[in-house]
Amino acid sequence: MLPLGALYAQNRPATAPRPAGPGPQPVKGTPVELLPGTGELRGGDYNGVKIRKLLGNVSFRQQDVLLYCDSAYQYLERNEIEAFSNVRIVQSDTMTITGDHGFYDGNKRTARMTGKQVVMHDPRMTLTTTALDYDLNRKTAFYTVGGHLVDPKNTLDSQQGFYDTNSKVFVFKRDVHLVSLDETGQPTDLRNDTLTFNTISKIAYFNGPTRIKSAQGDLYAEKGTYNTVTRISNFAEKAQIETPGYLLGGDVLVYDQVKLYGVATGHVSLISKKDNLVLRGEQGRYWRALGRTKLFGARPVMRNISGKDTLYMAADTLLSVEARPNRAVQRPILYAWPKVQIFRGKMQGRCDSLTYDRQDSIIYLNRDPVVWQAHNQLTSDSMNLRFKHGQLDRANLFSNAFAIQEDTVQNYNQVKGRNMIAYFQRGQMARIDVLGNAESLYFTLDGDTVLSGMNKSVSATMTLRFVDNKIKQLTWLTNPEASYIPVHELLAENKELKAFRWRPAERPTRRQVFGKHFASDLKQAKPKPKAKTKTKTKAKVRSKAKPATPPAKPATPTAAPRPPVTAVPAAVRPATAATPR
Repeated sequence: MLPLGALYAQNRPATAPRPAGPGPQPVKGTPVELLPGTGELRGGDYNGVKIRKLLGNVSFRQQDVLLYCDSAYQYLERNEIEAFSNVRIVQSDTMTITGDHGFYDGNKRTARMTGKQVVMHDPRMTLTTTALDYDLNRKTAFYTVGGHLVDPKNTLDSQQGFYDTNSKVFVFKRDVHLVSLDETGQPTDLRNDTLTFNTISKIAYFNGPTRIKSAQGDLYAEKGTYNTVTRISNFAEKAQIETPGYLLGGDVLVYDQVKLYGVATGHVSLISKKDNLVLRGEQGRYWRALGRTKLFGARPVMRNISGKDTLYMAADTLLSVEARPNRAVQRPILYAWPKVQIFRGKMQGRCDSLTYDRQDSIIYLNRDPVVWQAHNQLTSDSMNLRFKHGQLDRANLFSNAFAIQEDTVQNYNQVKGRNMIAYFQRGQMARIDVLGNAESLYFTLDGDTVLSGMNKSVSATMTLRFVDNKIKQLTWLTNPEASYIPVHELLAENKELKAFRWRPAERPTRRQVFGKHFASDLKQAKPKPKAKTKTKTKAKVRSKAKPATPPAKPATPTAAPRPPVTAVPAAVRPATAATPR
């Protein structure tokens, strides 16, 4: 595909739409010649002016111009003609103007035609109006009372118009309306206030708010070109493609209505009207028939507002697939790869690639996914996050699942297993079910500040329950083995389970995820100083009113309640997750 600049230059009219310079002119005062065959000629002086009154089959000539009418007044001294009824002017056998009444100035070689229907015709088009002025030296015409142009595949209406018959370029102004038919007869409708149309190349040039409507969707721009033959739009300012569900825009947009394919560059954005979703990037590709939009360049970012929470997602490439009727997949899907980063309130994440099922609010994370929620870190080979009412509801971890929680004295409570299900309530960790080969390390504290010991346990399955994001209860379900190590016997090598990796340096920040595309959201997200003070005060009051107590040393495995058996298999089923704020 040609670059935009080259394409625009290639389509630019050879001659600018302004009056051409004066060509060869007859000597001023060359008389208009009355041709033989006129039915009746009467002469005389009227108010001191010499006039010929001509009746029946009147015809005149001046160089390459012929004038025909039913009757006329010829002003000999002024070299002017006023013509009546069936008036027709022909120049060089190629351009014809007809009307009810005409006035021709032989010295200036200008004509004005009026009537119920003034028609200008050349081999490429037909123009109809009620009053037309024509300069026969410059070969230019203009009207100011409304005109209608027709060529084999286009019709064009406007209140004002200018036509240069040398360059075959029209300039239309005020209430411009172009209708262009494709090969199947389907119309494309263009409306704006200023339009230049080349009747040779069939390219329309516009500068100002312009909307193009067709069966494939609407196009909008404030500068650019539209080729009525190839049906390619080349937009340069505030360009947009609009469908019933989506709005795609950019600084520059080239769209092929035949192939239903568009290329956008510079501040590209895709807006989903149904679910408050916005994608922004530097470059975009749009496949209308497939319902696909691909954004890349300068780390494109997705923003999805749901309730009071907002999910942001950044990656090198974002691919949005629309919900399409009569298709096997009828749900909106977003794909992101590689180097994916997620941010949503207290939850952040990263992975190599993901799939976001926007209909079910599930995000599937692949290749080394990591999710951070408050002081918790979740990792596994693959993972999905499920959202409910705009908040994280559940995380399913598949294969080599590992959960880590940092406590108040920077010890790390750990649990691992084959698979894992983490449940959340109001944005906080509520429960973790470990399914298969469960192992845990849990540090006990005195008053949130002094380490007292560590619990170590192994079981086939295990459940951990949380209050205020802190572990309050462990439950072993099958073949448990548990031990307690007091602080004076605790060795450094015993404080970590195998494959332990605490990865805070990889946790994405707001600024990293939002990038330049949502920099304005970054400014809005900063809390006011007053609000910060209130938050800190509340936190202090809470800690004084309800001091944390060290959890009791785990009792025998049978003492803990057994969670519903049905909850485990249902949760293991692969799903997708929700969106960070």
